[in-house]
Amino acid sequence: MIDMCLEWGLPEPVFEELSGGLVVTLRKEITEQFLREKGLNERQIKAVSYIREKGSITNREYQQMFDVSKRTASTDLANLVKTGVLQKTGKGRRDLKYILA
Repeated sequence: MIDMCLEWGLPEPVFEELSGGLVVTLRKEITEQFLREKGLNERQIKAVSYIREKGSITNREYQQMFDVSKRTASTDLANLVKTGVLQKTGKGRRDLKYILA
């Protein structure tokens, strides 16, 4: 089920045990509430909104948007990739961009 959601460009389903049963929540898109539940910070949530609007973000754009160091931008973006919200695209460091997964 998880693989199919990801294949179709949807967020991973949420599995919850409720009163001895299993509830599966399927989402159409990534919501701000979903991002908060993933433990993302405000910068990361705003970056996802930016990517929805512009299509992608680079490390340098992230640094400039939030006035953070390259290291902080790299850490935040890597966390977004690790949580499955973003994916890297492009070759090399100069062409590297992040898009919605």
